[in-house]
Amino acid sequence: MYALFSLALSHIATYLNQYLKRQFDLDEDIVVVSNLIDVDGSVPANINNKIVIFLFNIEKDYTFNNQPFIKPSHSGQAAVMPPLHINLNIVLAANFSASNYNEALKLLSASSNYFHGHPVFDHQNSPDLNRQIQKLILEFENLSLDALSNLWGMIGGKYLPSVVYKLRTVIMSSDNISSRVITTDTPSTTVGGR
Repeated sequence: MYALFSLALSHIATYLNQYLKRQFDLDEDIVVVSNLIDVDGSVPANINNKIVIFLFNIEKDYTFNNQPFIKPSHSGQAAVMPPLHINLNIVLAANFSASNYNEALKLLSASSNYFHGHPVFDHQNSPDLNRQIQKLILEFENLSLDALSNLWGMIGGKYLPSVVYKLRTVIMSSDNISSRVITTDTPSTTVGGR
């Protein structure tokens, strides 16, 4: 399942890259999915002068009923696990040098504008979305200054111009069957010949 989280972030990064390349006539990708800080405390070289998308929290979405449901089949009925609803809390951070600060703000603003106009990715508007993901929905998140401070402290980096989103994902269950009830139409016989 965790590979699907990577696929979800890569999917939105690909579409955002396509938009920004068209909008600003760019030759190379400007959006990357990456940590801001490596485990050893160093800054990855591939994120210089880029819009960086990174994950900072994963949570189950309890607003949906995640109870198994009964699916009829030719051999009876099966209790099938419903799709899993997961929220990925993500950040779009503009990691640009001081001399490119205006460029950072321009690209971050354009990124927010794109997701405001295209908040939903599904199989109709993005046919290359992985089949195990039914839908991705981006929702702009407001963080208080305290929450923002805690976020950047947790990351271990200095604040960068950034936007926080809740990425609601609907992951297909692949018809995970938890139990099967077999029904028959043949009458039962009684013992004793009655």
